[in-house]
This record gives sequence, structure tokens and C-alpha cells, in this order.
Amino acid sequence: MSDLIYSPKDILQQEFKNKMRGYDPVEVDEFLDNVIKDYETYAKSILELQEENDKLHAKVAQLSKTQSVVNSRVQTELPKSQTVTNFDILKRLSNLEKEVFGKKLHQDVKIEEKTTPVVTSNYTQAELEDDNERTRQF
Repeated sequence: MSDLIYSPKDILQQEFKNKMRGYDPVEVDEFLDNVIKDYETYAKSILELQEENDKLHAKVAQLSKTQSVVNSRVQTELPKSQTVTNFDILKRLSNLEKEVFGKKLHQDVKIEEKTTPVVTSNYTQAELEDDNERTRQF
């Protein structure tokens, strides 16, 4: 508001000199009254908009703080859960492959047993059954 040259009060108190062929004073006063009303309306609008702007800036600041807190929580939790999840998925996938393709391989091994010796597994039978059971539960 400091950039304005005239305030509504200045416009209201303005006096013009009368000259011989001057403007009609009544018409000038009516016009200036309308200008004063416009100034007052604009001043109210500016104040309302500044208040709304301040409220919105405060809300944005609050939301950005909340968002940064949420992002920091997600960043600390995300890598840990992804690592476990990826490992679990790979393990389950391996167990599924053993279950599905193991039967076919087991049948092929019986045919090849006659010609080649059987290769022992790194897993014990209990571990294999436990992994298979976990895969079925998944």
C-alpha cells in the first residue's frame, strides 16, 4: 500500500480551484466519491489476499515439514525391507524351481542312475522339506 500516491482520505479532501471555464464541481465530486469507493474496495481486497497468502504459506511450510519427516522415515525403513524381501523372493523362487523342475529332474536322474553315479545334495532332507513347506505356505 505504500506505493500509492493518494489515499481515499486524500482524494476526499482534495480541493480544486475554480476557473472561468472549469469543470462542474458537483460532477467532479461524484466522480471522486466513486474513486474513493474503488480505492477502499481495492485496499480491502489487498488485505484479504495478503492474509490468505500468509495462511497458505504457513500451510505449505507445515506440509513440507511433515513431508520431510515422512520421507526420512521411509528412507530409513525402505532399504532394510527391500533387502529382506529380495532375499526371500529369491529363496522362494529357488524352492519353487526345485519343486516344479525337481520332479522332472528326479525322473531323469532315475534313468541316468543306470549309467552315472548319483550326486549328493548340499541340503539335508529335513532342510529341503522345510523349504518346500515354506514355499507351499507362500
